[in-house]
Amino acid sequence: MPHIAVSHGGDFFGLDHHPHTVLAQLAPWAANCIPQAQAAELAPLLTALETPQDQKFLPEQAAQFAAHLRKTARNRFLKGKPAAAARALADAATRAAADHEPWHWTLTTDTAA
Repeated sequence: MPHIAVSHGGDFFGLDHHPHTVLAQLAPWAANCIPQAQAAELAPLLTALETPQDQKFLPEQAAQFAAHLRKTARNRFLKGKPAAAARALADAATRAAADHEPWHWTLTTDTAA
């Protein structure tokens, strides 16, 4: 099953792995939480959740995405794996922004991840 490995994750190697299916479940929730004034700024995050692929986000983007992912994770109707993924993504994005480093997403089909 395809996964996305994100940098600045919580494991020993600094990576988190998220299945495409979980990110796809998270995408509409993230879209519904976007204020109209931030739609253009957060569009790359929505695209990344809907069609995950290899990409890099600047630290400033990672900080914006972290705030939005935290807001999405706090939605009382979002349950289970998508909520956990939103929290983990927010934490990784926060670490990338704090380190002033790009936040990398890498497509992998490794099932052992």
